[in-house]
Amino acid sequence: MLEIKARRRAILLGLFAICILTVYFTDVWLVTCGFDGCPTPRAIQNFEPDQGGRILDRYNRVMGRLELVRRVNVPLSAVPEFVQQAFIATEDRRFYQHGGLDWRGFARALVTNLRAGRTREGFSTITMQVARNTFTVRKYPPRSLRQKLAELRLSRLIEGSLTKRQILELYFNVIYMGNGVYGVEAASRDLFGRSVSQLNLPQAAMLAALPKAPSAYTPRRHPERALNRRNLVLSLMVKEKYVSANRLSGLQAQPLRIARDEYRPKDPNDSYALDAVRAKVDSIIQSGSADIVDLTVRTTLDRNAQIAADRAVRRQAAAIQSETGRRALIQGAMVAIDPRNGDIRALSGGRQYERGNFNRALLAHRQPGSAFKPFVYAAAMASGYTPSSEVDDDPIDVIQGRNVWSPSNYNDEYSGRITFRKALIKSANAATVRVSQAVGIPRIIETAHKNGIVSPLPNVPSMALGSVEVTPIELVTAYAPFANGGYKVKTRLVRSISTSDDAPIWISPEVDPNPVQVMDPRDAYQVTSMLQSVVDYGTGKVVREYGVKGLVAGKTGTTNSGTDVWFVGYTPTIVAAFWFGFDNPAPISGDASGGRLAAPAWVDFYQNGWREYPSPNAWNPPAGMVERIIDPTTGYLATEWCPVSRNEYYKPELPLPSIPCPEHGPDTGDDQNNGDWQNQRDWSNDFGKKISKALGKIFKF
Repeated sequence: MLEIKARRRAILLGLFAICILTVYFTDVWLVTCGFDGCPTPRAIQNFEPDQGGRILDRYNRVMGRLELVRRVNVPLSAVPEFVQQAFIATEDRRFYQHGGLDWRGFARALVTNLRAGRTREGFSTITMQVARNTFTVRKYPPRSLRQKLAELRLSRLIEGSLTKRQILELYFNVIYMGNGVYGVEAASRDLFGRSVSQLNLPQAAMLAALPKAPSAYTPRRHPERALNRRNLVLSLMVKEKYVSANRLSGLQAQPLRIARDEYRPKDPNDSYALDAVRAKVDSIIQSGSADIVDLTVRTTLDRNAQIAADRAVRRQAAAIQSETGRRALIQGAMVAIDPRNGDIRALSGGRQYERGNFNRALLAHRQPGSAFKPFVYAAAMASGYTPSSEVDDDPIDVIQGRNVWSPSNYNDEYSGRITFRKALIKSANAATVRVSQAVGIPRIIETAHKNGIVSPLPNVPSMALGSVEVTPIELVTAYAPFANGGYKVKTRLVRSISTSDDAPIWISPEVDPNPVQVMDPRDAYQVTSMLQSVVDYGTGKVVREYGVKGLVAGKTGTTNSGTDVWFVGYTPTIVAAFWFGFDNPAPISGDASGGRLAAPAWVDFYQNGWREYPSPNAWNPPAGMVERIIDPTTGYLATEWCPVSRNEYYKPELPLPSIPCPEHGPDTGDDQNNGDWQNQRDWSNDFGKKISKALGKIFKF
């Protein structure tokens, strides 16, 4: 007997200990809000219902939303009193009397559910619904015991941190109203096509009918059920003395009129750039590790530059469209990066933005045409040539097995013996092909890949003229070493990702303080010097004609038959490329060119969207180079008759320029005030070229 009693005592003590531990565990669980830590009063007071996360630019200015949440936050003062009364009468008639948990309502629901043998009535107060839709959202399974316990604890905290009016305001903005809509303002726009401040009483009752079961009472799918529920809400308002009884029949008799179109918010500032940000965030945030709509994403974008970029693409695409004579839509794309670190400042993937559309700035592979030529001359500089090296700009035949390739210059105009600088200024195809043959196609491919081109480049002679296909983002990345002294950059779009309360989730690695040097800085300087002449005197001079001043270099690009037009321009602080063409490649117009059609968009962007102007000394020559005064329009040593001159710098170990400018002299009528220097030439040379061209056509075989 003693053993039995001892065993019973041990069992009872064990059960008692288990009860004590259970109570203690439950108490600790409640006090710590499920061991996750409860929100502080300050966190509760500062809580704002999210509207889709935030995407910030480099200066932390809001650019847009990660997700377009169908919610419009409004203050309580914007919600009419009868709307407030409709919800209180339906959802929590003792809202102003209880402290978060309505014990009367709890007892009533308990008795009702016990009688029914199932859950027929809930006891959630408005405060508990606020807790459910804010700090416990998606933490626990719906309708689970853990969720209810967490709601009870948080309700007490909310009641202690906020006034009743603040709780009500929060409720009207967080409550789910069905059809993917949150809050009374968005629901009002969705169902009635108007703001909540413009509703009448029956419409207010319809809104108050929804929170209990939004999908069951949605008037678009279940109009009869919704009408019955609305009329029940009206009767509850009469019961609570918010509406006089003699008005009830008239209010209930009013038909239920629902707006034809659903509320679908649109962000006027949404863009291909933000789509790219969303894709990057998706690749970083693994499924389930964070709630994407609550994130703050800091990017490298510049809001002003982005707005200007989108506008420039739209404007210029529309201008080009007017002269195409085709019904197909002209498209455009642009991307701009900081050559000092690779940060993307602006990106436009098409003329008309639609979320999820093909982003041409990142994905469209198009032939760059002459915009590829700088890589030919960069390889030449690395091979021992200089901007003053000479090359023949005459018709050329390149043998490819049994085939002969005969590239021609624009309008079949040739200049004879010219410098590399002038060949690039005039974008002379024949001269560039000769340079590429001298340097070697494999070396040009190696140079382009080192600089940042990642697309495959075929070892064919036409590659020198841009017959390869690259993306705009590749092209600006590969131009960056020209602008920054020869360093390769890695593009970056997202700087950091954090929670809504700024707790870091992911931070981009810092820019490498020791970037890879892919070009001799002297070669980068000389390529940039030549491309400055392109902008000042050559195919890109429209940039100057439109009023852009300061340090600018760049190159135009036009493919065969005017199918693609490009302009890639850069300064010490920005590299931007613009492309225009049809999605299905076709000629734009008979006289399409990158200088005429793409460069104006670059100017529009630069003048209206970029304010980080470089120092005049930003492109100073590297130490140890030897100075000579040249005519930048020809590349030869300047004479007293040259209309313009500039200091140019050369590698001391290579032959220095020694030929005086042959294009300007006392017999040509040139002087310092003659601005039409580019079309001036010795008449005898010109005549000889024309005779040579004619004989070539007659005796062509």
